[in-house]
Amino acid sequence: MVSLGQSGETLAAEYLESLGWTIMARNWRCSLGEIDLIAHDPFEDTTVVVEVKTRSGLGFGSPVEAVDHKKIVKLKQLLGQLISRESIRSSKVRIDVIGVLHRRGYLPEIDHRKGIS
Repeated sequence: MVSLGQSGETLAAEYLESLGWTIMARNWRCSLGEIDLIAHDPFEDTTVVVEVKTRSGLGFGSPVEAVDHKKIVKLKQLLGQLISRESIRSSKVRIDVIGVLHRRGYLPEIDHRKGIS
């Protein structure tokens, strides 16, 4: 059975691909942790580290609200590891957050926040 988080990551990847982006990696790991998605935005020639947060309701706030300062610091560290370990051909890099609200009986809602810091 697919977990809520896995479902959200799949929806986020499909959303980015519908924008014309390329998914370069899913669940990239290093000793510091994991990056949910690594994508290439061809319109801005940017490699994008994407944090995906999925919720089934708003009882604990919106999905993007779950990405706090501590998580942003961790994502920046992971981005540094990614740059040092992989050959990044893009001229720029950034961190985005995609919140997926996947409530039973409703179509999923996607909230894409570009360039968080």
